[in-house]
Amino acid sequence: MARFCALCGKDSMPGFNPQSVGANRVRAHRHFKANLQPTAVVLNGAMKKVLVCTGCRRTATKGA
Repeated sequence: MARFCALCGKDSMPGFNPQSVGANRVRAHRHFKANLQPTAVVLNGAMKKVLVCTGCRRTATKGA
């Protein structure tokens, strides 16, 4: 299963992890991953377990 939100398409995002080595600033590459949770969602009339980001999960429960 791919690591992206089934509702909004949010996925990992590249960035930098600042590290101090004495007076030298080193930028280490890293990925910021989306906070995905398995959630049961109705798709095409059937319940299906998909990965959904917490933002979409909150919005879906508020609308109900």
